[in-house]
Amino acid sequence: MYAVSSPNSQYVVAKFGGTSVANFESMNNCADIILANANVRVVVLSASAGVTNLLVALATGCDSDKRENYLKQIRDIQYAIIDRLNDVAVVREEIDRLLENIEMLSEAASLATSDALTDELVSHGEVMSTLLFVELLHQRNTDAEWFDIRRIMRTNDNFGQAEPDSLQLHTLAMENLHARLNNTIVITQGFIGKEEKGRTTTLGRGGSDYTAALLGEALGLQRVDIWTDVPGIYTTDPRVVPAAKRVEKIAFDEAAEMATFGAKILHPATLLPAVRCGIPVFVGSSKDPKTGGTVVCDKTKNPPLFRALALRRKQTLLTLHSLKMLHARGFLAEVFTLLLRHNISVDLISTSEVSIALTLDTTGSTSTNGSLLTNALLTELATLCRVEVEEDMALVAIIGNELSQAKGLGKRVFGVLESFNIRMISCGASSHNICLLVPGKDAEQVIQTLHQSLFES
Repeated sequence: MYAVSSPNSQYVVAKFGGTSVANFESMNNCADIILANANVRVVVLSASAGVTNLLVALATGCDSDKRENYLKQIRDIQYAIIDRLNDVAVVREEIDRLLENIEMLSEAASLATSDALTDELVSHGEVMSTLLFVELLHQRNTDAEWFDIRRIMRTNDNFGQAEPDSLQLHTLAMENLHARLNNTIVITQGFIGKEEKGRTTTLGRGGSDYTAALLGEALGLQRVDIWTDVPGIYTTDPRVVPAAKRVEKIAFDEAAEMATFGAKILHPATLLPAVRCGIPVFVGSSKDPKTGGTVVCDKTKNPPLFRALALRRKQTLLTLHSLKMLHARGFLAEVFTLLLRHNISVDLISTSEVSIALTLDTTGSTSTNGSLLTNALLTELATLCRVEVEEDMALVAIIGNELSQAKGLGKRVFGVLESFNIRMISCGASSHNICLLVPGKDAEQVIQTLHQSLFES
């Protein structure tokens, strides 16, 4: 990795999600947080809540009535903020220009859409929220500057899931942002970037968090603050288990495992830049910042055996039976080559003498039925083996430390789950997790039972 210079090490990058900038009141809460900490010098914003979904709907192509309705909803969200601002002539003109551009692009999408067009359309949400937020800060007599992140966030052309070039980002950030931080607060966009031909790209799920962490790394900042609608990371989802407790401090490895297996507070990729340079990440609620939050750091003292439970729904279990596996070579290679050709990523795997069980994560599937298993894929698999498919499964992950070395673990975990059908178990590959595949209808009860046994007893 590149060497990070230190002049900005006292500064903080703060990221605010869509619910944090949903309306005028929410934006004012964000301004309060920023003005309460003089070290916050870079602010990364998502689009106002609801706007991205509306832009995605427009990008998929729709008839004129739906298009007009979606455009009106976007306009109403933005104008509800504008109408609360003072001296809005300039920002109103900018927002109107962007709304006209959205309308033009959505008309083009109704004729023929593409991933590149989708990214261009969707990026308008972040551009509008940052323009409005700068105006709000000016209204509060705060020196703030709008900055287009595409000037420095260079990516590949994998539209929808673009990967930033960290080396270019470091160079361009030091050239274009470094000196500004001593004199002003820089307000910029999360989630978006630009590929080498100048076309706008998006970074995919968790893109705004990722942007903040990348900027923290590139500029050598002191901390990354992620402000969302929940006050930190909990032992499990409090909506499933009201007795869930907040984790005050958690290691990067543990938080990454939680994010990977379904916890929605942070996306796993978000942590990578912070891990690379050891920058701590704080997670707190913009609605109630005084309640504190969770610090994600390199290591914690005396980490517990059990840290948290994560739940990921919409899992598919694929079981492949073939006598070709018996004392033979090459069957697994054939199966995985076939899955690769169909762009299928395998999650968990278990094998026996004559069968393989694989789990597929369909939470991000964009197909109409939510399944990754196309007729073409199933037909090809049927030429190799007998195929069984079980859908609507759920993955329960027990996150902890040195789990592979703990004695009596099986009794503590499985003893309380004797009344449930555990379809698949995966452990040993990581000392930080044990994964259980259960029917989707039992998922919440499994989480509640485990939490009571492991965290409340």
